[in-house]
Amino acid sequence: MKRIVLVLNGKGGVGKSFFAVNLVQYLKDSGVPHAAFDTDNENSTLKRFHPEAGFVDLAQSRHLDAIFDVRKTSDLTVVDCRAASSDLFLDYFREVELGSVLAELGTGLTVAIPINHDADSVDQVQRITDSLEGTSQYLVIRNAAHSASFALYESLAVRARLLTEWGAREIELPRLQDWLVEALNGDNLTITRALTHPALSLLDRQRMRGWQRRFYASLEEVRDLILPGKGGDHG
Repeated sequence: MKRIVLVLNGKGGVGKSFFAVNLVQYLKDSGVPHAAFDTDNENSTLKRFHPEAGFVDLAQSRHLDAIFDVRKTSDLTVVDCRAASSDLFLDYFREVELGSVLAELGTGLTVAIPINHDADSVDQVQRITDSLEGTSQYLVIRNAAHSASFALYESLAVRARLLTEWGAREIELPRLQDWLVEALNGDNLTITRALTHPALSLLDRQRMRGWQRRFYASLEEVRDLILPGKGGDHG
């Protein structure tokens, strides 16, 4: 079973690219072959940190075919979806009849949805799941960057269906101190590269090491949703 991981939430500033950048780094550090795509023509954060990532222009829906075409050479594809792109992707999936395409290609789709305390980010969970329902698997990423409260998300009726009917999983994206995020962005460093960067102090490298260890541990718990093969077995 091949797999596509779509990092999607139409609300900006919920941590999509931050999650995608660190997910791709996890795949590299774990030795998992993969392809990655950036869809943001203005910021292109994923390509900035992982220059080998491809680019998909969302101006034409046909360009999204590349997400499925790459499966010929890669069993795992990660797509970082830019802000305000939910409708573009959902319309495209209706156009190509997603369920039939996935079945024909022997491919599973995991929609990774970062959320925060903001109502607009939580509303996206309802919109995405209403459209895709049982054609996909779901991973909800609780981004604790600005708040540890997820009361709005936890009050959603659809959350119960996600967890009980559709086998969704939830993980936390731990908060990384603001000055460390600024340091990473300033030099286009992934955390793995930053751990040996001479410009960062020993204690800041230790803070990043601890953050990465916690984040990677959470990904290990959902390997079956982010790696190809039964139960996340990519061997």
